[in-house]
Amino acid sequence: MGAAAMLSRNAANLYWLGRHIERADYLCRLTEATMRLSSLPSSMGGAGNAWESALRAAAMVYAFEETGRTVGEETVGHFLTLDPDNNASIRTCLERARGNARSVRTALTTETWEAINGAWLDVQRFGVGFPSRNTLTRVLDAVKAALQSFEGAAYRTQLREKTYWFMQLGTMIERADNTARLLDVKYHLLLPRTEPIGGSLDYFQWTTLLRTVSALTAYRWVYRDAVKPWLVADLLILNRSMPRSLAACYEEAVRLLDALAAGNGGRRGPAHRAALAGLRRLSNTHIDAIFQGGLHEFLASFIDDNNAFGAAIAEQYLF
Repeated sequence: MGAAAMLSRNAANLYWLGRHIERADYLCRLTEATMRLSSLPSSMGGAGNAWESALRAAAMVYAFEETGRTVGEETVGHFLTLDPDNNASIRTCLERARGNARSVRTALTTETWEAINGAWLDVQRFGVGFPSRNTLTRVLDAVKAALQSFEGAAYRTQLREKTYWFMQLGTMIERADNTARLLDVKYHLLLPRTEPIGGSLDYFQWTTLLRTVSALTAYRWVYRDAVKPWLVADLLILNRSMPRSLAACYEEAVRLLDALAAGNGGRRGPAHRAALAGLRRLSNTHIDAIFQGGLHEFLASFIDDNNAFGAAIAEQYLF
């Protein structure tokens, strides 16, 4: 294998390590939030409605339908977390992340490797069966703690060079996709048609969404106002100070690509152009304009563009 091919393979493993870890973290947050929403009566958007929306937010509706199971906490909770046959469950994400990490073991610090290996061992302890609510809670708590350990280890111990940059680039692509899907599902699908905007259920659901992305305190700090859909959207789309916002993800992606280009003689390519175009689009719009044009349409377009950005990264660096 040539040196260029070896470098591309290493870059791909690091990029997908970042994506799989971020995906597992998102599924933890989503499952935990759905458990909270499902405690509501079905007429208020709880029970099956909440778990259906979780599948939509995870982009797993069709995959779940193929199992032939009925939507419910036990079935969807298992599908999202421990199901080895779901190629995007938390268990599968951590298994793949560990495989990626093993392939680039010498590029990772001991602390980073031990954190990802520990996350995989933690989830293995719960087996692959259908979890009770108590077990599901313990699974989520264990995985969240392990992933926080991984993120902290990588941040504190990895050199700021290509290894770290590719991991972070994967994280930003996945995080932007997850935030957009979550926001789109809440606004476009989750709210029952009979529930007025601004009602108690609407408030509870938007608050739960903010908790899912650890943004409730940030929202209160920035807006000092009641929870309102357009302000939540503003925070999660355009506010660069919010780490999980679309704008923050793309600002960081541009910075990472700048660093990679600097280490390659300043050469830029399609990935850099895609990142700059995405950041420019987010910078040159306002939340009022987004709502006037349709929030769902904006987010659907963003998700498509983000997928194209990921493809540009693959074309430029991973093959």
